[in-house]
Parts: sequence; structure tokens; C-alpha cells
Amino acid sequence: EVANKIEVYQLDKSPIMPEFTIPETFSDANDYLRHISYEGAQWRYGEISAEIAERIEFELGTIKFMGFPDYFLIVWDFLKAAREMGVSVGPGRGSAAGSVVSYCLRITDIEPLKYNLLFERFLNPDRISMPDIDIDFDDDGRDKVLHWVREKYGSKRVAHLITFGTMAAKMAIRDVARVQKLPLSEADRLSKLIPEVPGITLAEALKQVPELKFELDKGKPEVSSVILNAIKLEGSVRNTGTHACGIIIGREDLDHYIPVTTVKDSVLEYASQYDGKFIEPVGLLKMDFLGLKTLSIIKDTLKNIKKSKGIDLDIDTISFEDEKTYKLFSRGDTVALFQFESDGMRKHLKNLKPSRFEDLIAMVALYRPGPMEYIPNFIDRKNGREKIEYDVPEMAEYLEETYGITVYQEQVMLLSRKLGGFTRGESDSLRKAMGKKKIDEMEKLKALFLEGCKANNLPLEKVEKVWKDWEAFAKYAFNKSHATCYAYLAYQTAFLKANYRA
Repeated sequence: EVANKIEVYQLDKSPIMPEFTIPETFSDANDYLRHISYEGAQWRYGEISAEIAERIEFELGTIKFMGFPDYFLIVWDFLKAAREMGVSVGPGRGSAAGSVVSYCLRITDIEPLKYNLLFERFLNPDRISMPDIDIDFDDDGRDKVLHWVREKYGSKRVAHLITFGTMAAKMAIRDVARVQKLPLSEADRLSKLIPEVPGITLAEALKQVPELKFELDKGKPEVSSVILNAIKLEGSVRNTGTHACGIIIGREDLDHYIPVTTVKDSVLEYASQYDGKFIEPVGLLKMDFLGLKTLSIIKDTLKNIKKSKGIDLDIDTISFEDEKTYKLFSRGDTVALFQFESDGMRKHLKNLKPSRFEDLIAMVALYRPGPMEYIPNFIDRKNGREKIEYDVPEMAEYLEETYGITVYQEQVMLLSRKLGGFTRGESDSLRKAMGKKKIDEMEKLKALFLEGCKANNLPLEKVEKVWKDWEAFAKYAFNKSHATCYAYLAYQTAFLKANYRA
């Protein structure tokens, strides 16, 4: 009877965006976002072509439809403040670099149209989801920006994300042993029986280690009791901490929406008592404020160049066709360079002899478990030792830069449009379905793709092969926007190393 009276309560809410205060001359946030986007476009591009205007309109329309103009204004605002305070801001991170609006607002510094980066990889017009813009600051600057955000929105409306530390197998044994007053030597002996394997559970350890199993079944009562209780407690929350970069900004005081707790030794006073996976469902805005050492290194290097050589170098205006820089990459002289410093990467760079920025983007994407196996083909095709072939000639437009090899998710998305007539939203749904192996959705999209290819008079057996290749490569395909951001930072550090050695 009591159970029947319990009401079902859903935590899930639609997004609760903080409201951005706009100048009185504008009707609403969308109007103001449009104004500063075109203002930024004028600054970025000079002449706004029809292609640029069409892309800006598409993005602004999607942002308006999804109800996220305030989000972009908030990020634009604190990044503008960061630069005014002398804080170094990264060129972007993740799929946000696919947005021309973000580029115009200086949220990112990567020109999306130049590198075929896609907005719908960031915000899909067919599927409303919270935008996710991760921002890199130099190490010292991050706290300055957090302080500014706290002062602007109020200390009770800005908070860290909490993290929960749980009892792993060894810790569970040690904690229970301490409480049950098992001698330290015995506790050490038991915990050392658990294999040094990340994420191993006590249940798995008992299967793998006969000696541990013996202690549970036939050992001393006080020892088997420790193991039994450790099994019960394993995985329980042991302590709390704050997320390294996750920050929440609320429209009102955060305790109106979620439980919060105070934190010590931080610019911010509070942390959520929900961890990250519950923040978006309850509608709160989460952003990642990251401190990146590479930005601090670049900042310090620029200061040293000014001090020692009297040159006031603007790292954001350097040439991306610098011969010295590509020679440095080709020599594998990339020790201490962001993303390119490992021995394996240096070996591949020597063989590849990169000569353009697109080669670096591809190497960021390929140098990972899985796609790494394609690197020799990529190198041979680049250097003319292997023939570049396309299943369908129309694929050359988007695969030419990677020598006929599908490297990026964006390539699959663009080709699904070109060959199969997919919409922007459908192409992103394909990317997501392939990545997450959603078989039912894949079958529907395959039928749609083949139908579109047929309408475009493309040979069925060829496009069937294309689809099969996509299915195989989907688990490896990388986010090009993210790879471009990383390659951009790597190039900047390489440029400094090649041209301004100490």
C-alpha cells in the first residue's frame, strides 16, 4: 500500500542556461549573438563570402532552435576577459572547433571551412543535446579566469564538479583489516596477493589467485572475515574530491537545483554533490576549464624572445607554411613538442617527411592504438610508393588530403552527404551510430545511404564496399576538429623551436 503511494520523481530537466545580460539596444540574446558573430566574421575574414554567410546563418539558426545563445555569449565573455587579463587561451579543443560562430567569437582559433570541420559534429540540428566547449588556459591563468567568472555570476552560482573516490580491491582489504584490527603484516600480505591489474575486483582476484581463495575458504576466521567484508565494501565511496577541470554555472544559486558542499584551497567556494554524469540531466551547464602546460611554455617562450631578441612575436599570426618548422618535424626533432614527442611518433615523422599542416593533423589522429596500423600506408602514399585509389572517384574531394585513407569521422559525414544525399543531421547520426555500433540504426541508415547513392547513379557494388569499409573503420575514426586543435598547438611549439632556439 505504501509503495503504491510513492510518486515517481524525475531529476531530468530541460537545460537551465544562465542568462547573459545583453546591451539594451538588442532585442534578445539571439540578436546580440548574431551582431557579435558578424562583427567577428568581419574581423576574421574581411570580406564575408556567400559560403561564410550561409554557414554562419545555419549555425545561428541551430543555436537559436536549441536555445543556446546565452551559452556562446557566456563563453565569449569570459574568454574576452581572459585575454584582457593577459591569460593565454588555447586554440580550441574537441568538436567546438567545427563552429564558424565560435571562430568568429574567438572561442576557437581554427578556421573550420579551411579544414572541412563540421558544426553538426558539435551541435546536431536533429538531436538536441547540451553544447560542450572545453577551454584551455595557461596554468597560472586558469585561476584568474575562475575568479573572474565567480565575481561576475556570484560565488553561489559557480562551482566545481565533485568526484567520488571508491574502494578498489586492495584498499578495501586494507581498510577492513585496519577496522578489524588485523595485524599490519597480515593486511600487507593479503593485499599483495591481489594482482597489480588496473580495475581488478576481489571476485576476479579470487579466481586468479588460489592462495587468496584458500584464505577465504580455509584460512583463519579473522582473515576470511576481512576478505568477506572487503568484498561487501568494494566499490563503495571512500572519499570525495573536485574534478580537475569541470565547472558548473547556474542561472540562480546552485542549491536551488542540486545539493552543494564547500571546498577548501580553491578559487571557488562550492562543489556539486552530484557527479558529472548527473549534471547535464538536471539541466545545468557544465564547462571544462583546463590548465595546459603547453600554453604556459609558449607564453614564457614569447616573453624570453622579447627579452633576448627584442622581437614582439604574435604566435597567433605565424605562418603555417614555414619551411624550417616542417624540416624540424621531418627530422623527428620533436622532443618536448605537444603530442609529437614519443619515440614512435618521431620515427614515423622521419619516414613521413610532413610538408603541410594537414599531414600533422592526420598524424595526431592516426597515432593511436588501432589506426596506427594505417600509418605505413599513409606514409607510402604520401611519398609515392603506394598508389592512391578511390572506390568511387567522387570520394577524392574529401579523401585527397589523407591520400585516399579515411582518417576522420568528418570525412565519413561529408561523404555520406556527397554520395548518399544525407542531411547534416543524418550524417552526424551516422557518425554516432557507427561509433556506438547501434546495429538497428545502422541498418536504417544503410538503406537510406544506398537509396541516395542509387539516385546519384553510383555503382551499387562500389558503395556497398564503401559502407563496409566505414563500418570497419568507424571504431578508429577520429574527431578531426580535435586533431586539428592539437596539431595547431604542436605546430606553434615546433615553430618556436625551429626559429627561436635558446
